[in-house]
Amino acid sequence: MRRLYLHIYIAFIGILILFGVLVSVAWLLTPPNQDRERLLRGMASIFGDLLPAPQRPAAELDAALERLAGQIGVDLSIHAPDGTLLASAGGPLPPPRPEQMQGTRTRAHGPTSVLQLPDGRWLSAQRLHRHRFRWLGALALLAIAVAVGAYPLARRITRRLERLQVSVDQLGSGDLAARVDVEGHDEVANLARSFNHAAERIERLVDSQRSMLASASHELRSPLTRIRMAIELLAAENRPELHERIAKDIAELDELIDELLLASRLEAMSELEGSESVDVLGLAAEEGARVDASVSGSPVPIVGNSRLLRRMVRNLLENALRHGDGASIQATVEALGRSGAKLTVCDRGPGVPEEERERIFEPFYRPAGTYEGIDRGVGLGLSLVRQIARRHDGEAHCLPREGGGTCFEIRLRCDSGTRQ
Repeated sequence: MRRLYLHIYIAFIGILILFGVLVSVAWLLTPPNQDRERLLRGMASIFGDLLPAPQRPAAELDAALERLAGQIGVDLSIHAPDGTLLASAGGPLPPPRPEQMQGTRTRAHGPTSVLQLPDGRWLSAQRLHRHRFRWLGALALLAIAVAVGAYPLARRITRRLERLQVSVDQLGSGDLAARVDVEGHDEVANLARSFNHAAERIERLVDSQRSMLASASHELRSPLTRIRMAIELLAAENRPELHERIAKDIAELDELIDELLLASRLEAMSELEGSESVDVLGLAAEEGARVDASVSGSPVPIVGNSRLLRRMVRNLLENALRHGDGASIQATVEALGRSGAKLTVCDRGPGVPEEERERIFEPFYRPAGTYEGIDRGVGLGLSLVRQIARRHDGEAHCLPREGGGTCFEIRLRCDSGTRQ
């Protein structure tokens, strides 16, 4: 059973079935109508033998009726065949109607049994208030059935919700590793699964922000230090090369701040904004002209954010230019059937070791052998490439290039409605 409402619905159906079984058992223990009529006739014959004959004195009938009423615990009345009251014990009962047959009829004060004795007289008997508890008994059976059937389900649900509440409190108190066990396949299980997913994302985002802030502090320190030293030197003498270096340091700070803002915006973005049809080949050709890259392939339109896609292509080309040792950059665009587009940017640089091909997509990570400084980048370019690719239902990978160098392969989702 995979839906909580079905659990509850079937539980109540089971409760009703259980109640029906209990009522059926009670009904089966009640004598059938034929047996009941036979029982009533037998009782009429017995009472006829126990009571004085019609011609006996009224006092003798009163005494016998009182004795029987006390023995069986009921109110009794004797009426003549025409309905005249002859004697009573415990309070007179109304006479039977002329058309009334033997059986049980309902009165304002409860059920009354009417028996016609063999001599023609009528004996009326009413139980002493026991009938008032009949419906209470039925309600008690229903209450027991509901309690027995509903408790296990209610306890199972609330127990899982209690454990979920404990984990929520732990997460709220700062324990980002708090998780809850997923039990079952109903809505509560889905809620637990959603909580775990949200907790994992929160933990990942907080860790990413902490790492980014620490790395950003480190990255900002270098250009600021260089600017401070340059300003001190400029105060002593006029050096044009220092002006140029300060301008580059300021440009590096601008680039770092710009990429930090873009990374934060991508992290906070719940869904892709400003989607439109973008030709990946045309975009690559425009950006490739800036760095003198060789661009080839076939036009592949995809639906996405043109500004983000342009930034992704630019970061890839600038990364290839920065680490390609002056060799030509190759960029190709291919269609992946009707499912998407593949952009590949390759250089002839020293390459990336296999164990670092995933780590280079981490913010501010630099492969071994690189150093901080002008024209070495700020360490966020490839991280943004992967983020933008994933925002377009794609992925970015770093691969070795045959003959030496590195290739970055970007796969993007393609909206079939925009394909030519």
